[in-house]
Amino acid sequence: MSSALGDLRIVDFSRVLAGPFATMMLADLGAVVTKIERPGSGDDTRGWGPPFDDRGTATYFQSVNRNKESLALDLTDAADLATARRLAEAADVVVENFRPGVMDRLGLGDERLRAANPRLVYCSITGFGRGAGADLPGYDLLVQALGGLMHITGEPGGEPQKVGVALVDVLTGLFATVGILGALRHRDATGQGQRVEVNLLSSLLAALVNQASAFTSAGVSPRRMGNRHPSIAPYELLPTAEGDLVLAVGNDRQFRALCGVLDADPLAEDPRFATNTARVTHREALRAELVAQLAARPADEWAKTLTSVRVPAGVVNDVAGAFRLAEALGLAPVVEVPRPDGSTVRLPRNPIGLSATPPAYRSAPPAPPPLSR
Repeated sequence: MSSALGDLRIVDFSRVLAGPFATMMLADLGAVVTKIERPGSGDDTRGWGPPFDDRGTATYFQSVNRNKESLALDLTDAADLATARRLAEAADVVVENFRPGVMDRLGLGDERLRAANPRLVYCSITGFGRGAGADLPGYDLLVQALGGLMHITGEPGGEPQKVGVALVDVLTGLFATVGILGALRHRDATGQGQRVEVNLLSSLLAALVNQASAFTSAGVSPRRMGNRHPSIAPYELLPTAEGDLVLAVGNDRQFRALCGVLDADPLAEDPRFATNTARVTHREALRAELVAQLAARPADEWAKTLTSVRVPAGVVNDVAGAFRLAEALGLAPVVEVPRPDGSTVRLPRNPIGLSATPPAYRSAPPAPPPLSR
């Protein structure tokens, strides 16, 4: 079966997560990606463990580097730098996430490369852009803090919390992927490449969506609300006779159905709870009513009954439970990716479904680069 991006050649100078995530997405869709790594040590994430797999490979590195070939080049060495420049000038796409100015000093900046290859799409990923924030280190935790995400995550009155995964890096990688594909569409139509720029802070601010527009459009700076939603109720975690239950009631029909299951129909007619706006206004009183009713049965029983009447509800899975659920739903969340010796490594499936050119899993993340050429 043909691939969507099989005619593309990508040279990837990026490290850690945002850039490698973007190039893996493109590689899954067929692009040939050459990952440039430091001789010996390679990408930082090769050493980010535990956990390691049965062969001693950091699972962090594995998560974003399948379908790539690796080339060890020392960019401080003249011969290696010349090799890197030849590869980049011949590529369709170059991706890098060095601090602003580094690639220019190496002679690998977008203007020089696009002078040699006007069709080149050059994607630069930074922490805080090329202006006043150029020298700030772009680490996900730092951006979660500076970008407001930690301020709205956690319990009211408690300490700010980071999200349990490097979400800003992942989102930035996705924005980079979209930008690259948009630039390639323009290149195919006009013959002209261009520079694609994304940065972690801008990506996070865009991904705050309704929380960001609360500030930009209404002047409201959101606050921590634990598992509650600022604009919907009930939309939170609630205790039951055994375990916690997530309720995500998004409209009045669902609320009436919830009240029916709880044998609490009068709540649906109560003026305090009859509409979503009223429920948000009176969320504390509503929570007290729901907790009293939910105490009658365990969370898993409530979840099954509520789901049967199309009320969004569920228990809190661990990661293993989440994969078991996806398997049970027929989503096949794990793929076996081949290693050169014929064995395989199990990795999460690319979530994109394409009927004619689906993602493919051609090769496991590359082995560590050699100590020298």
